[in-house]
Amino acid sequence: MYDLHTHFIPENVLSWLKDNKEAVHAQWIHKEENKDPFLVVNEKWGFELKKSFIDSKLYMAQQAEANVSHSVVSPIPQLFMYDFPVEITCEISEVYNHSLAEWTASSPTTLSALGTVPLNNPDKAAQMLQQAMNLGLKGVIIGPGLADHMLSDDFFTPFFEEANRLKSILFIHPLLCEDPRLKRRMLPNLIGVPWETTICAADILLSGLIDKYPDVKILFAHGGGFLPYQIGRIDKGFDQWNLVSSNLKAHPSEYLKRFWYDNVLWNEDSVDFLIKCVGEDRVVPGSDFPFDLSVWPPKLSSYEGVESLLLRKA
Repeated sequence: MYDLHTHFIPENVLSWLKDNKEAVHAQWIHKEENKDPFLVVNEKWGFELKKSFIDSKLYMAQQAEANVSHSVVSPIPQLFMYDFPVEITCEISEVYNHSLAEWTASSPTTLSALGTVPLNNPDKAAQMLQQAMNLGLKGVIIGPGLADHMLSDDFFTPFFEEANRLKSILFIHPLLCEDPRLKRRMLPNLIGVPWETTICAADILLSGLIDKYPDVKILFAHGGGFLPYQIGRIDKGFDQWNLVSSNLKAHPSEYLKRFWYDNVLWNEDSVDFLIKCVGEDRVVPGSDFPFDLSVWPPKLSSYEGVESLLLRKA
């Protein structure tokens, strides 16, 4: 069993956070007696810093208990640090990438990893993507854009050009939605997270970016958000409006099959629908371990997706 969606914080990254806690406004807050402290960076997106996030032996033991034979480890989105000066984002990216590369190199049969890059500076992001893959990482995990830039914007051209040249995996993982209407009942996580993915995925699809950079392997978290479920509406827009169809060579439902999606959907009928839309070779097993809403243990939809995304040589 492969698990392509897991998160971890290496010891060197945790040390960096403690050494730079004032610069990044990092706090360890004890909320409940029976829980680990919550890590909050820059006064938002706090999460319980469970031991599984930071104890490599415990992480590996729990993966083994769930019958996961190979895990793909990603940095946590809360540490993308895009809203800080690029010097800080570059520094934590370098520490994170080297730490994950060292860890996975020590156990190559059971671990692979994705790195992180300073997406707030696409030229630096391109350089660090190359460095990460030279270290043996499979690609990088990135957010769905910046506050003032969608991923399809020309602003990101240097980064996508390099990702295309390297045939890199780009795992697009959202952060919590900051829509003020969602400030209740955990809606920033429950609805906001897949909504952020939906916006990003729909924009990338309709922009024609995948034709421009055909060798980039884009993986969307949480089953692609709401996009697969609404693809019929987008196909109808393609038939109706030139603003929808002008950048595309086929219907959006055909482009849907050129991305990859994890199966972190918590519902077998939803996973079945996703597979029906995009094909078994485009859906990969994931868990989102060890976050609270992880699908644990992960479930294997099909080995074909693992083969096409992770194992098949370009």
